[in-house]
Amino acid sequence: MSISNTTRAGGQSRSLILTAMIFAVAMTFIDQTIVSIAAPTIQHALGLSSSGMQWAINAYLLTLAALFAFGGRLGDIAGHRKMVVLGVIIFAAASALCGATPAGAAAETWLVAFRALQGAGGAIMFPAAIAIVVETFDLHSRGRALALFFGIAGALTAIGPIAGGYLIEWTWRSIFWINIPVALIALALIAISKPANESRPAPMDYRGLALIVGGVGLSVFGFQQSALWGWGDPAIWATIAIGVALLIVFYAVEARTDSPLINVRIFRNQAFLVENIILGIAMMAFIPVFFFAALYGQIALAEKATTSSLLILYFFLGFVVCAQIGGRMLDRAGAKRPVVLGCALAAVGFGLWASKATDLHVGAQVIYIVMAGAGMGLMLGQANTDAINRASRYSYGEATGITQTVRNYGASLGFAILGTLLITRFRSAITASLTSQGLSAPAASAQAAKIAQLQGGNGNVTAIPQFIRANFAAATRDVLYGMCVIMAVAAFVALRGLRRGVQEDTTAAGAGLSDELPDEDSGTDRDPAWR
Repeated sequence: MSISNTTRAGGQSRSLILTAMIFAVAMTFIDQTIVSIAAPTIQHALGLSSSGMQWAINAYLLTLAALFAFGGRLGDIAGHRKMVVLGVIIFAAASALCGATPAGAAAETWLVAFRALQGAGGAIMFPAAIAIVVETFDLHSRGRALALFFGIAGALTAIGPIAGGYLIEWTWRSIFWINIPVALIALALIAISKPANESRPAPMDYRGLALIVGGVGLSVFGFQQSALWGWGDPAIWATIAIGVALLIVFYAVEARTDSPLINVRIFRNQAFLVENIILGIAMMAFIPVFFFAALYGQIALAEKATTSSLLILYFFLGFVVCAQIGGRMLDRAGAKRPVVLGCALAAVGFGLWASKATDLHVGAQVIYIVMAGAGMGLMLGQANTDAINRASRYSYGEATGITQTVRNYGASLGFAILGTLLITRFRSAITASLTSQGLSAPAASAQAAKIAQLQGGNGNVTAIPQFIRANFAAATRDVLYGMCVIMAVAAFVALRGLRRGVQEDTTAAGAGLSDELPDEDSGTDRDPAWR
């Protein structure tokens, strides 16, 4: 079925394709958070080391980030529908094998390996799914379609901790098995709706693949390990430096490659470049907020995991509603207005939420949590959609691979910076509290370091001392203020870097990325999409 036929199909057909793609990517969103909530149970049941459990969480995110660009290019070359189906099958099979992890010496290796395979399946599936949605809807209805896509799929990130809290009461293995019925529904919907499967056969750039996997993998690994090894460890800086150097080499090599993994000339399109900068900055707050909010609920508010995760639902209440509003604004007036307003609203929401964090009363915080979520919903999907719209229809998978790599990179950086801030502030506050209670400075420092790394807990939230709750709330307040600053920076970049106006669908069939590039020599923007 050609793209044009799909686009002209009735609204019911397009809605069915959109539903199929939402079910396909649902698993990737759920698995970003569901394993974290079940980590203590899994570690105890399988006898894993702390580092082994950490790798079971990070292996998924690491392969997802490292292989997104490859997945996007593969979808453009081999066909988007084929890659969605392949990705769903790989992801579901890996999930089943994670749930079947045997007890004993092989458990750690088994779980980490198949979590990494899950990430590979997600990296193949996600860019192709986005490309299908973009191909199915014309430019002037695409904003609403992708707003619904990101709104529903993004809300599933919040379901992860909540579902995980209930599923582990049955068996921890069910947090992986839940993906299997979702995958079957997705495959059935794909078979019924038959989305377009256009492709652009070309040789695969394996040299570029090796460079970007090494560059993204090493630098993201460095960010992830900083919370465990500490920023003072030279290995952290060496790993990040080597990763960044490989990415620089990747850019230089791709610019001279005839059939590159990523056509880096697209970054000469100012709008695409600015949108990706905004996405990278915003994701420093968006993904980490789920983790820190869950910890805040359990430690500062002394709630159970299933109850504390409701904080994330307040966030997504605002997110889902304003994602739809932002999609309509994008279709009517272009990306600048929802992106600038969304970033600013999120900054204000995070700032006001931070001002109430030490009250230890969630009722006073709800409106500000909703406000922060509303701001993120208003801008996130719209920045993503506008960036993808900069590519020709034959490069949607490639453009999606770029945006998702940038988003994961930003999230990893946010975890590293905000996680270090949380631990440092928490440890300092605990040390002061223990010293005031008569403990010697060395003993207080050692005990504070252990508590700040969240070690030695027994899982009984009602046993958390009041001063620990207050100290963690103060540390979380600083993290939320950090998120406020992050979103204020994103708002400034959007205000200065984006132009007003709605894009026009002027890309001819078969046009390449070069058709939409700016004229560097004249310094003017020749992108016909901006008016």
